[in-house]
Amino acid sequence: MFRFYIILIIFSCVCSACGTPASKYPVVLIQTKHGEIAVELYTDKAPQTAGAFLKNVDAGIYKNSYFYRVLNQDNQASDAVKTFLVQGGIWRNNSKLSDSLSRVPHETTQQTGILHTDGVISMARQEPGSAGTEFFLCIGNQPGLDFGGKNNPDGQGYAAFGKVIEGLDVLRKIYRQPEEDQYFFPPVPIYNITR
Repeated sequence: MFRFYIILIIFSCVCSACGTPASKYPVVLIQTKHGEIAVELYTDKAPQTAGAFLKNVDAGIYKNSYFYRVLNQDNQASDAVKTFLVQGGIWRNNSKLSDSLSRVPHETTQQTGILHTDGVISMARQEPGSAGTEFFLCIGNQPGLDFGGKNNPDGQGYAAFGKVIEGLDVLRKIYRQPEEDQYFFPPVPIYNITR
């Protein structure tokens, strides 16, 4: 038993030293101007979406990208169903690459069971199956983004695939940055996203 505790302590130290929180899932670090956000990706529940995101991370496409869009209480139509999130990716600085990459088959929240709760990461899209490089993080619970929700006319919702496990304070700081017509002004730098 004593040996088990020693191994556990060593494992904890190794995880602390590398800066990545311990998780049974793959963890990515979103490195921003305001600090780091650690996100675990549910590769078992949303294998295609999480797998595609990890492929993009491993290819280094998010280096020098941005959080560029924010939806808050004040920048949405008063009669619209409100959504609260920050959106990022490479569209702003490399839309050509974003458009050239493969699209991800749509995994609904009904299929995965991953709901759009506070800190959940999900893929941005136009129609189902059009997601690629752009993603968003939920601020608070956003049931309108789930399958059958009212935030998308097709009712299919968005493909959630992970959740923030450290750095919610950083996410909220980003959310509060100046914006104009739903776009951060200036955009918030993402230095890189790494495993």
